[in-house]
Amino acid sequence: MKKLVVAGLVVAFAFPAFAQAPAPPPAPEAESAKPAPSMKDRFFFGGGIGATFGVVDSIEISPMIGMRVAPRVDLGLQPFYSWTRDGRYSPSVETTDYGTRFFARVRIVSSFFAEADYEYTNYEYLNGYGGTTRDRNNAFLAGAGYTLPVGGKVGLYFSALYDFSYNNNDIYNPYDSPIQYQFGVAVGF
Repeated sequence: MKKLVVAGLVVAFAFPAFAQAPAPPPAPEAESAKPAPSMKDRFFFGGGIGATFGVVDSIEISPMIGMRVAPRVDLGLQPFYSWTRDGRYSPSVETTDYGTRFFARVRIVSSFFAEADYEYTNYEYLNGYGGTTRDRNNAFLAGAGYTLPVGGKVGLYFSALYDFSYNNNDIYNPYDSPIQYQFGVAVGF
């Protein structure tokens, strides 16, 4: 009987020593752990065009290229060119403006984003002597916007920005207000 008790104890202690815990089930893939987008998928382009015709004619083009540098952060560049012919004067006055805008956008919630811009503008204005004078302006802007997806990788965007470097006393400022509105189209590659 003693041998049976000892054998029972050996068996009772031996099996747990050789038994292994079942392997843990493979960790489910996190939904947020999607593979990083390829370099090509991180770029987007778009911009805006504008035109007015009448006593004052103007044409503006502003292409845009940007890159998603983090899941919620976009950086980009938007050069622009504008031509204006003002028929209110005799003879008509033609001016050209050009420059570029560097922007950073951070998506806050869904399609809403915060935006900060630096804009350099080389512009022409009518001087008091019947000719034009060229000047430049540096602007630092910030504000918010909204992107409206319209299908596939295409979206419309709208933003309202405040120019923190705007000077009300500068009568030759290229803009009439410290608030600038933007509207355009963006397409992902």
